Amino acid sequence: MRQLRNNGTLPTPILRRYEQYLRLEKSFSPNTLDAYMRDLQKLIDYYASEGIDFRTVSLQQLDQFAGSLLDRGISHKTIARILAGVRSFYKFLLIEKEIENDPTELLASPQRGVYLPEVLSLDEIDRIEQVIDQSKDEGVRDRAIVETLYSCGLRVSELCNLTFSNLFLEEGYIHVHGKGNKDRLIPISQTAIDELRRWFVVRQGIDVKPGEEDFVFLTARGRRMSRITVFHNIKLHAAAAGIQKDISPHTFRHSFATHLLERGANLRGVQAMLGHESISTTEIYLHLDRQHLREEILTCHPRNKKTKE
Repeated sequence: MRQLRNNGTLPTPILRRYEQYLRLEKSFSPNTLDAYMRDLQKLIDYYASEGIDFRTVSLQQLDQFAGSLLDRGISHKTIARILAGVRSFYKFLLIEKEIENDPTELLASPQRGVYLPEVLSLDEIDRIEQVIDQSKDEGVRDRAIVETLYSCGLRVSELCNLTFSNLFLEEGYIHVHGKGNKDRLIPISQTAIDELRRWFVVRQGIDVKPGEEDFVFLTARGRRMSRITVFHNIKLHAAAAGIQKDISPHTFRHSFATHLLERGANLRGVQAMLGHESISTTEIYLHLDRQHLREEILTCHPRNKKTKE
């Protein structure tokens, strides 16, 4: 379990039981579990600073906690996520009969506008791939990584955990064990397959560490790629390509979904390929599609064009 500085605010046995509840009953992945416990730390620190008993906390005090997060410059989106974790914790306390009433029942999240993630154009993706040095083994690997992220809409953790037993390249799809321990099958493009096969040739010359043999993407030292390394390399390649946008591995996932919907893909199909539990999460890409359409209209429609004098 993530080591929390509970300062006596919350009994350690309760925290351990909550961690087991999230891991076993909610089937949270290690990354999601760590995020929930990290967010809970903020509540623990607040209780300690204000001398609040977690069993008798009031709705007003929880509202003040949310306000303290806003005062620290934390975004509305992040506050909403933290408060979702607080509700989860108090739901657990109610189930465990540690409390009689749930103080978070009427706890409201801050109002958020529509968050529109950064998206790359196809030309920008091509530019990033073109600047990757194919004379180097790492370059062959990184180009395969970029193409796989974009062609399949993967999360970076899904890419790092991709194994040879997940690949069905002859059939044209890959198997992904994703967020919330949910499995899905995703079609993979021929371009991505070609890049992967080029990488496989290079990979044969790597001295793979024991236990890492099945992972598709490895470092030069034969270990599985980490999320941080993938993030760092993509930042370098984007800068070399002259891309001014603030991008990450997740940007290719956003681009994957947006480009599919722009070209008429079914929303439910895109939801399935992304592994979204709720259709509302996928619908954000419709806003991106409409924004792109608006820009096209403003640029191309004769009524919006300035007349030449």
